[in-house]
Amino acid sequence: MKNAALSVGIWLCLCCASLQAQTEEEKELRSTNEATLVGIGKYNIKDTYLSPINYNGWGLRILNERMKTVALGNYRFSRQQMLNIDVSFTDNPAETASAFSGFVDYTLNYHYRFAPQKDLKILVGPGVQADLGFIYNTRNSNNPAAAKVSLNLTLSAMAIYTARIREYPVTLRYQLDMPVAGGLFSPHYGQSYYEIFDLGNYKGVVVFASLHNQLACRHYVTADFPLGCFTLRAGFLNSSYRTDIHHIKTHVISNSFMIGFVKEFISFGGKKLKQKERYSSAYY
Repeated sequence: MKNAALSVGIWLCLCCASLQAQTEEEKELRSTNEATLVGIGKYNIKDTYLSPINYNGWGLRILNERMKTVALGNYRFSRQQMLNIDVSFTDNPAETASAFSGFVDYTLNYHYRFAPQKDLKILVGPGVQADLGFIYNTRNSNNPAAAKVSLNLTLSAMAIYTARIREYPVTLRYQLDMPVAGGLFSPHYGQSYYEIFDLGNYKGVVVFASLHNQLACRHYVTADFPLGCFTLRAGFLNSSYRTDIHHIKTHVISNSFMIGFVKEFISFGGKKLKQKERYSSAYY
C-alpha cells in the first residue's frame, strides 16, 4: 500500500514538473521581432505661424519597431512599439530662405489578431502616440521657431502576408495609423513664445484635437527578405500631418524609402534566435 502511494506521489510530482516545464517553455517560445531602419526622402512643410509659403526639401529618418505577442485575450493580442526620429532640410521656392525641422514620436499599439489564412494575418486595435518636435525658419527674427507637442489616441490596422516564390518566403506588410482624439500645443496667431512662457499668457494654447482640426495618417509598406543568418527589410513610409488651429495652418508631409535589418530574439537576455521556425513570432 505504501509503495502504491509512493508511486502515485512520484507520478503526480513528475506531472506537475512536466506541466511547469511546458508552461515555462511556452513563455520562452514567444519571441520579440525587432527592426531598425533608416530612410531618406522628400519633405513638404508649411506653418503659417512662421510663413505662408510651402518649403520643400529632403529629410532623414530612423525607425525602430518591436512586436511581441502578449497574454491579453489569451494571446490574441500583440504589442507594437515604434520610435521614430526624423529631421528635414527644406527651402522656399525662390531658395532665399530655409526651414529645418526635427521630430521624435513614440507609438504604442495593441492589435487584435485574425488569421483568415495560414500565411495571412490581419491586426487591428487602439494605440497611443506622443510627438515632440520643432520647425525653425531662418528668415524670421521675432518668431523663428514653432514647437510641436501632441498626445493622441490612435487607431491602427495592419495586414501581414507571407508570399512564397519557389519556397523562398517574402513577408509583406501594410500598416495604417491614424490619430482620432487627443491634445496638442499651439500658440495663437501672432502670439510670441515670450508672451506664453515669460508673461504667462498661456490661456488656450493647449487644445483638444480631433478630426475637425487635426488630420494625420501614416502609411507603412515593407517587405522582408531572409538572407542567410539575417533578414533584410525594405519599405516605404508616407506620413501626412495637418492641423488648423487658432488660424494657424500646418502640414508636414513626407515620403521616405526605408531599409534596415530585422532580428528575432527572446526578451530575457536578448538572445538572438537561429531557428525562428521553432518560436511563436508576432510578425512571421
